[in-house]
Amino acid sequence: MDPALFVRGNTAISSPPLVPEIRLHLATEVTPIWQATEESLSRNALPPPFWAFAWAGGQALARYLLDNPETVAGREVLDIGSGSGIVAIAAAKAGASRVIAAEIDHFAAAAIALNAPLNGVKVTVETRDLLDRGPAGWRIALAGDICYEEPMSSRAMNLLRRIAARDRLALLGDPGRAYLPRSGLLERARYQVPTSRELEDREAREGVVWQVLPE
Repeated sequence: MDPALFVRGNTAISSPPLVPEIRLHLATEVTPIWQATEESLSRNALPPPFWAFAWAGGQALARYLLDNPETVAGREVLDIGSGSGIVAIAAAKAGASRVIAAEIDHFAAAAIALNAPLNGVKVTVETRDLLDRGPAGWRIALAGDICYEEPMSSRAMNLLRRIAARDRLALLGDPGRAYLPRSGLLERARYQVPTSRELEDREAREGVVWQVLPE
């Protein structure tokens, strides 16, 4: 199955409510795309289609970057667990010199490759698993809504802390997910993010932008 064809065939182009400046290929309903993925799952081992939704934590972080472009302007940025690419695209629109979207799901990678040109920006997609690697030369690391399951949450947070330990900026957008760390975070901003009851079982979530501190 061609990932780009799957993305095009199961989404519509729309804008998340908190960041209307950004356009994405998003699922219009939760159940149909989840069923389409499950039907292919047994044949192709597809992961769930998290990339097809603009999650509250990602929207909050994207909003923060668009409102505070000096945070990333002129700098190299790594977006961890990029999903739809909403945070990476916001960073690029805010003037980052180079944006890498790290995403191991090849269907999410295809979505990012489609979404970036929709917004007139360039984002490089990295499909290798970077979570256990060293902090490399990234000046800024971003992650939107990654604390929903283990072990991904702990591995991603460890990378963010390693980057922060080198006196670099690491930002996390989160609406209170189950595996959000209880310490080592400094609040930068807070937003009310409209959500779908079908997706989140509520009409809004509070998305918080946290600066991740070194251990």
